[in-house]
Amino acid sequence: MILKWGLNQMTMRNASVIELLNTAKRLGCEGIELRNDLGSPLFDGMSLEQLRDEVKRRGLRILGLAEVYGFNGKDSERIRAEVRHLCAQANSLRSEAIVLIPEIFKNPVDQKDQLNLLRVALDLLKPIIEKSGVIALIEPLGFFNSSLQLKADAVRVLDEMGRPACYALVHDTFHHALSGEVDVFGDLTRVVHISGVDDHNCATHALTDAHRGLVAQSDRLGNLKQISLLRSQGFVGPYSFEAFSPKVHALENPIKALLGSAEFITSALGE
Repeated sequence: MILKWGLNQMTMRNASVIELLNTAKRLGCEGIELRNDLGSPLFDGMSLEQLRDEVKRRGLRILGLAEVYGFNGKDSERIRAEVRHLCAQANSLRSEAIVLIPEIFKNPVDQKDQLNLLRVALDLLKPIIEKSGVIALIEPLGFFNSSLQLKADAVRVLDEMGRPACYALVHDTFHHALSGEVDVFGDLTRVVHISGVDDHNCATHALTDAHRGLVAQSDRLGNLKQISLLRSQGFVGPYSFEAFSPKVHALENPIKALLGSAEFITSALGE
């Protein structure tokens, strides 16, 4: 089975959108993930229709449009408005999904409270998302103070709801490792975010986004094991490079580095 690749805009946050698209094309990616949290002007000032056409011209897909942050917060009016807006943008772009990110607090959130926040949020947003026709991808964050740490909790709530078709999961290899979670839920996963950490001195709970580079031999997150588990559960979607490290953002030749990471992964998996 040949792995499918994606490219998250964060990996090339200092590049233009056109450079992002051209890189994804040269890497043979299935598609890209776009973000609204990288400063302004959004998408270099391109109209959504122009960007949609540039993506289509290169034979790419828009795998997801991120993000609504704090979708499980208590300001329901703000959250509903942001979800409506992101869904409308996704439809204009022909994006296949939007991404929902949980709120980060100063202190840990009790698991019972995490579940209750999620139940309320998913019930609240379900009519909006269903009407839009896009998929909403829930992305648990493994940070100790995240208000949704575990994919298992997201799956529990989705099961209670009868697994509505408008919701699915993002599996992030970094956050999976931070959370200590074992199960991967490949059947509910739509996109996998891959990044590697080569710092073996920092305690796991102290890792931050800045540690997230490309996957290589020195990786401590267990990306290869996670990918193998996902595939064993039938996941056939894209593995999207999502590197937050300033070292990656400063690369003069990101294509070479990304190709090297992809080649390492496929070789190590015996492809």
